[in-house]
Amino acid sequence: MSDATQTAIRAYPQHRARRKTPKPFAGIERSTDPALRSGPDYRAIAASSEFHALRRKVITFVFPMTALFLLWYLGYVLLAAYRTEFMATPVFGEINIGLLLGLGQFLSTVLITTAYVRFSERFVDPRIDELRAEVDAAQAVPDVGGERL
Repeated sequence: MSDATQTAIRAYPQHRARRKTPKPFAGIERSTDPALRSGPDYRAIAASSEFHALRRKVITFVFPMTALFLLWYLGYVLLAAYRTEFMATPVFGEINIGLLLGLGQFLSTVLITTAYVRFSERFVDPRIDELRAEVDAAQAVPDVGGERL
């Protein structure tokens, strides 16, 4: 860097001051300085027992449903690959077992999706709304001397 450039940089101290405060990226504050942060304390939320209970509830629904669907799909693929005579068995007219089981794949996808939406609307979404309200209420209370009012 030339002497003229260095002199120009030193002549504008706001240039250096601007670098000390990082700009938010898409509204997200990336600073590690607690005074510059805004928004919920995600680490505290993730460490809370309520969040862990909610997460456990979602996992106990999602993992068994995923395993069930994958077994059902794998069973269909294995039948189609190794039991072609069984899959070609006519049920009525030109409709065979393979076609019915294939349509059953689509039907089971719709049923699992519907079950998850209902589960989420009944159990997950209301609890998330409660957690958000608790976090918003905790942030609205001013912190004086390390104690909440």
